[in-house]
Amino acid sequence: MAAARYVRNEQLSTIKPNYPGNKMIGREYCNGEELYEPNFGTVIRWQLTENPQKEEKKADTWVPEVVDCTAFLQSQEDGLVWLGHACFVLRVGGKTILTDPVLFSSLGLRRRHPLPCRPEDLANIDYLLLSHGHRDHLDEQSIKLIARQNPQLRAFGPLGMQQLVRGMARSLPVQEAGWWQQFDLGSEAPFELFYLPASHWHRRGLFDLNTVLWGSFLLRLPDGRTLYFAGDTSMADHFEQIEKQFGPLDVALMPIGAYKPAFMMNLSHTNPHEAAKAVNILRAGHVVPMHYGTFDLSDEPASEPIRELQMVANGQMLRGELHVPAVGEVLRWQDWE
Repeated sequence: MAAARYVRNEQLSTIKPNYPGNKMIGREYCNGEELYEPNFGTVIRWQLTENPQKEEKKADTWVPEVVDCTAFLQSQEDGLVWLGHACFVLRVGGKTILTDPVLFSSLGLRRRHPLPCRPEDLANIDYLLLSHGHRDHLDEQSIKLIARQNPQLRAFGPLGMQQLVRGMARSLPVQEAGWWQQFDLGSEAPFELFYLPASHWHRRGLFDLNTVLWGSFLLRLPDGRTLYFAGDTSMADHFEQIEKQFGPLDVALMPIGAYKPAFMMNLSHTNPHEAAKAVNILRAGHVVPMHYGTFDLSDEPASEPIRELQMVANGQMLRGELHVPAVGEVLRWQDWE
């Protein structure tokens, strides 16, 4: 076993007192203090196990409603638009942010609904936030298109991301951070941007297990309001740590899908009830669900994640207000109390 070491971007500030950096063993980032290495045996077990909801899933043809968002993209107004899965366009203080872009179908990842705009309409983007390297969050064709259409674009992501993105868009600048670090956006940015923990892992090929870190993002405005993008995560104690560091959050974009079978997914993703628990721990005032409806990644029926979360909210067990937008619908987060 290789010796453990702790790493961070020494050019950036670390906001958590006495945090030593992200633990690495050999070439691999740990998931906190422990090394998490998913194995192909679990995948084989999944393929050989009968889905008890097979017929229900087959009959569930639900897809999210899609509305055109071109007018918002061409405007300068602040707002939030879901493009599907974990991809959002967020405008804050006139700056436009794109998260985890997967704009096209690819091998093993077929979009179940169209984009709410033409890909070429995704222009005038200032910041690209990349939570981690999995293919349903980081798509090479999408990165190439976005970089080509936005020569002013700056990307922000985890340790190890720069080398990965360089193979897709060589000229795209990528600023890397470890957990609990604040990015350097320069004096013109209308908010602060932090890279925070998530409970997950990395792999794109056979030989790159955990060679790129994973995490979440938090934006903090000068008036103290916060917007949290949870990335891809399972349930763990980082939600308590984030709430302790930042206090009650204002808006949480939280993943709710791809959770069955549990033996395959429970260390990768939150189910709707875990997502609700997480946003309650974060004391989030507003909740926007993501990571459901766009790709078929798991065994649960397509409409189950959002139905389950709405049941939790209708039962008064969700602390914050739930917003369930259509794909492309403009949410005026800036007006939320």
